[in-house]
Amino acid sequence: MALLRRLAVNAPRGIRVLSTSSQGKDDLDLTFSNPKDAFKSKKTSELIRAYFVYQICSINWIVENNDMLMKRLRQVVGQRLFEMIMKATFYGQFVAGEDQNKIRPTIERLRSFGVKSILDYSVEEDLSQEEAEKREVSASISVCGDTAEEGQLKQYHVEQRFADRRYKVTSARTYFYLNEASCEKNMEAFLKSIDAVAGITESTGLMAVKLTALGRPQLLLQLSEVIMRARNYMQQIAGGTGNVLTHHKTIEDFQRYLGEHSSKPEVQDFMKKITSDKEGIVHLFPWSNILDKDMNLSDSFRVPDPKTGQMRRLISQISPKEEEMFRNMLRRINHIIQVAAEADVRIMIDAEQTYFQPAISRICLEMMRRYNKGRFVVFNTYQTYLKNTYNEIVTDLEQAERQNFFWGAKLVRGAYIEQERARAAAMGYEDPSCESVEATTASFHKCLKEILGRVKGDRQQNLGIMVASHNEDTIRYAIQLMRDYNIQPDEKVVCFGQLLGMCDHITFPLGQAGYSAYKYVPYGPVLEVLPYLSRRANENRGFLVKIKKEKGLLLKEIFRRIVTGKAFYKPVGNYTPV
Repeated sequence: MALLRRLAVNAPRGIRVLSTSSQGKDDLDLTFSNPKDAFKSKKTSELIRAYFVYQICSINWIVENNDMLMKRLRQVVGQRLFEMIMKATFYGQFVAGEDQNKIRPTIERLRSFGVKSILDYSVEEDLSQEEAEKREVSASISVCGDTAEEGQLKQYHVEQRFADRRYKVTSARTYFYLNEASCEKNMEAFLKSIDAVAGITESTGLMAVKLTALGRPQLLLQLSEVIMRARNYMQQIAGGTGNVLTHHKTIEDFQRYLGEHSSKPEVQDFMKKITSDKEGIVHLFPWSNILDKDMNLSDSFRVPDPKTGQMRRLISQISPKEEEMFRNMLRRINHIIQVAAEADVRIMIDAEQTYFQPAISRICLEMMRRYNKGRFVVFNTYQTYLKNTYNEIVTDLEQAERQNFFWGAKLVRGAYIEQERARAAAMGYEDPSCESVEATTASFHKCLKEILGRVKGDRQQNLGIMVASHNEDTIRYAIQLMRDYNIQPDEKVVCFGQLLGMCDHITFPLGQAGYSAYKYVPYGPVLEVLPYLSRRANENRGFLVKIKKEKGLLLKEIFRRIVTGKAFYKPVGNYTPV
């Protein structure tokens, strides 16, 4: 409440609003309690559907057995009637349509009410747990085997009990590797999504990409382990803890540390390839070369042993065929981003499990360095339930500043906390997650403040941040930071994002008040998005306290329209998104 009073300091007594000062925009009610503003983009029938779906999501037995119930219903009524029922309920609430033509009316209506779109082709395979585990284990181990090696980090190796990456995860889409042809098919689906974004969002849309859709998980595991082992190696030289960039060690420091070994030809050759600048070492390895050229990974990821001066590899065994698969994965993501850049579409690379994330972030940062020159094309995603997220963000911000590229990010609380805790306990490594919900919120706010403090502070940078949260307090906190740092809504620095079919009472008032607001818009054929719908039902059950308010607002607006004779209200928007 204190925060609300600060935000409404200039408002009339008793009214908690924030004016955008722009003509043609609504004032923003920061209590997010105005049902008329929240649902002016909805028909009354859509409000009734939303209330019905939320009520169903409140019944634990139905939610826990939703997958079985949907399959039984399909068997009883047949596919055609089943699809009609789903479109009238869960599919209609959370999914925009089957393809880019069918989703156009939803996208255009969102836009007319000041809200932009992040498109996500949400088709998934409906695999059994047994099949998922079998695929994941097979695709996570090199044909060379997975024997224990000196310096190996067990976190970055597959564990049978957690091979089904859907375990304890309700909100994140999961891809399981089948073969290289399936990765090519996924790439084509992403390319079609780029066409959809370019064609129907008028260059305001974004598209979500998951890197596990484009390559073998073994390669992301091995690359992540290389990165973490390289950090450990750098810590030996620099002392203390932290990431490579935070040490500010120079090549000369490196030479002094290695002593007489630094004169060996293979060590000198290694030092010539280190990426550095006037402030010190940026990366031990030349990432642009690794990502661009047909370099042998086993030869690339080698460092001199401080005791012997002999070159030792940081990557576990990898076959020539797997080297080719790695280059194919990089080719796919590079091609997607290149096509997006040409079409003026922005790519948002999703975060995944911690054992994949170092590789995903490293590839994402390299793509930013390549494509985010003078504009935003690529965005990374940071999960603030992880203890080290703040340090990762500070490191990446420094890299963007030192290498002069635009840094874009989506900030989320995260999807994998229960799975990560269980896996860490079972495998015997440190739990990477924050200890409580409150600690996760504090982490989110700390990261957000660090980022926005650099927009117009002493170290001004070209930054863009999406606050992807359904938490009202976090939204209010972000808006207060914008005021503190004099960041205007139309400066395209801060945007807000929520899921389609959820938290309309937050998204639409933001968009209608002139803030940059997005809906995460899934689409795909009814039967092929059933796993997605199953997750949405489970996620809503976890948000019962939060959706209680939205259900109340829905009822108020339904009754208001009936009482005022507007039950057949037709939404017509005249807002222009930022």
